[in-house]
Amino acid sequence: MDKYFHSYSVILDNMDMNEYRLRPISAIMYLQDAFARFCATKRVAAYDLFPKHLIWVVGEFNIEFLENLPYWSEEIKVEIWISEVTKLKIYADYKLFYKDRVFAQGNSCWFILDENSKRPVKTDEIAQKFVVCPEMPLGAHKKFILAETVEKVVEIKHKNNLSDIDFNNHVNNKSYINMAEATAPSDFKKAKTLKNLSIRFNKESFLDDILVCSTYKTNIDNTYVHKIMKDDAEICDIQTTWADKIKQPETILEYNLDVKAVKV
Repeated sequence: MDKYFHSYSVILDNMDMNEYRLRPISAIMYLQDAFARFCATKRVAAYDLFPKHLIWVVGEFNIEFLENLPYWSEEIKVEIWISEVTKLKIYADYKLFYKDRVFAQGNSCWFILDENSKRPVKTDEIAQKFVVCPEMPLGAHKKFILAETVEKVVEIKHKNNLSDIDFNNHVNNKSYINMAEATAPSDFKKAKTLKNLSIRFNKESFLDDILVCSTYKTNIDNTYVHKIMKDDAEICDIQTTWADKIKQPETILEYNLDVKAVKV
């Protein structure tokens, strides 16, 4: 079975400062990194494709959170595999483990673009490097459909800066999710926890672009749609579902962090 595993430690930059736990949104960055490492083992990482004028782009991410997230400094493990291949799409599904329990799972959809035309190319040559494992934690891959919106609740503007830019010279995926998160009031985030997040990337945006993120209530309780626009173009769509926070079994002061046991 062709699966890739990699372990990470929760660092300060990826931590919720109120509870010292991994930010749900930061989990997606571990997944992207693990996918890149998986591709590197097959010699189809981004730098392997540059000479062929091809680039990887992610079209969609879906993630479901199942329980409390790990604390700062704790080790997590990502398990990732290729679950389906079509003419133009490569799907990677994944699970995140903490103390041998799955705390998050989901899927992602990737394209290979021609660097010059920015159009998708056939996946044949790249896909044959992987063995498909048809295991899908969220079920069969479905068309991305947003819930029906009923009311705009907030709108913010953001000017892309250097910290938003990735190695492809366009805005990093995490920046879009941060914009959506920024529309949620602090009291709301203290009382709720993110249960599901789906994001679809439609167009690129670049340094100094002005983006508008609008958040809408939907016809589903505790579910919101976040639309990020540049002028009249939809850059990406995000849907989030929230629930009351899971009761904390302990605080970080009571928890036996591995780092506490290190003798100085």
